[in-house]
Amino acid sequence: MKKRLVGKILTSVLVVLVGINTLALPVTHAKTPKTTVETQKPLDTLTAEELLPIAEAGNAEAKNKLGNKYYKGEGVPQDYQKAVYWYQQSAEQGYAKAQYNLGSSYYRGEGVPKDFQKAVYWYQKLADQGDAEAQNNLGTMYDEGQGVSQDNQKAFYWFQKSAEQGVKEAQFNLGNQYYNGKGVSQDYKKAVYWYQKSANQWCPDAQYVLGILYHKGQGVLQDDKKAAFWIEKSANQGHADAQYDLGLIYEFGEFEGVPKDYKKAIYWYQKSAKQAHSGAQHNLGAMYYRGEGEAQNYKKAFYWFEKSAEQGDATAQCKLGMMYNQGEGVPPDYQKAVYWFQQSAEQGNTDAQNNLGVMYAKGQGLPPDYKKAVHYYQKAAEQGDATAQNNLGGMYYNGQGVPKNLQKAYAWFKLAEASGDLNSTQNKELTEKGLTPAQLIEAEEWSKVWQNRIQSKKAKTP
Repeated sequence: MKKRLVGKILTSVLVVLVGINTLALPVTHAKTPKTTVETQKPLDTLTAEELLPIAEAGNAEAKNKLGNKYYKGEGVPQDYQKAVYWYQQSAEQGYAKAQYNLGSSYYRGEGVPKDFQKAVYWYQKLADQGDAEAQNNLGTMYDEGQGVSQDNQKAFYWFQKSAEQGVKEAQFNLGNQYYNGKGVSQDYKKAVYWYQKSANQWCPDAQYVLGILYHKGQGVLQDDKKAAFWIEKSANQGHADAQYDLGLIYEFGEFEGVPKDYKKAIYWYQKSAKQAHSGAQHNLGAMYYRGEGEAQNYKKAFYWFEKSAEQGDATAQCKLGMMYNQGEGVPPDYQKAVYWFQQSAEQGNTDAQNNLGVMYAKGQGLPPDYKKAVHYYQKAAEQGDATAQNNLGGMYYNGQGVPKNLQKAYAWFKLAEASGDLNSTQNKELTEKGLTPAQLIEAEEWSKVWQNRIQSKKAKTP
């Protein structure tokens, strides 16, 4: 018995906040210190060629700006090593922006081998002088344990220093510290306070998370209108997760004040999918498969399922297997169907496990093997999959891959019936006719035992 293409699309937009720490790009603006060489024009207007003699004469700002020219490839071939050389020269004279740029070069491993300890050294110098961006980056290093021992309290300290000076990335990071209770007592209201400050400065991460918190009602009154407002703000800035969640909002229409709109759902899924968001790729494929918001198109569905499957999405892998199995949008290919069912089944997808059992039972794409069919039916059945339970009951009824056992067949048919499988009722009634009263009692006990095991497993699943 082959299971049709199934699998609910994820409807929840709730996410675990993971603490995205953003390192700013090297800063190219600085106050102009006193110089040792008189110039006719401001340093900002000079070419690399014009900056060179000034830098060689010892002007620290000119050295940093020349480093920026090499870093960006402005007027000279891009050369990270030469950029680092001039940053180093300027940083050793105490020029703050060069110290920052040098720290960032060590952090990213551009022009020098990646060295978190040296990055920390230069960020620390600046942070101690009150440089807000260096303080944020130093907080990041402590948060991640990069170049220093991981220390939530020091991360919090430096994020707070930076956030109070208005750095939006630090405000977002400080919100994460309060949300997750890292280095400080968990406090959703304070998390919202800092996310709001960051979001008001157009930080897309903060806008997205603020939307999530309005949806969850954490630190604020639950308000789906505000949730959608902030998620859309973030999505419009290109935030892939926000675009995906906005697609969910429009697809399912479960947010108050936001009606269901398949065309808008497809629009936002496409935006996110093009940024390689596997969930958006899967859901976009599903909408093309069903013909929602666009005309049904199996080729486009296959295209997006494949994109998602190649990133490891188990549901997409299963659906890709079904399309190969049924020849939808692609020529039928049982071997490729088996491959994708196996990929998905190994991740615990019950649809794929059941479908793989079917392939083994029928010998499609591989030699028939009833024992392996039973193996995969059992895996799915023990997770509560109704179709697999019915199929497993059929194997016990027919004695295929297992010794014939009508009591166990009855037990699995009954479980399948309780789980909603439409075919299992007739199978259960047919099996019951072959049981004695004593055997029926034993079969009922088997059913209870397996039901308890399944419920216990589900309770333990996060």
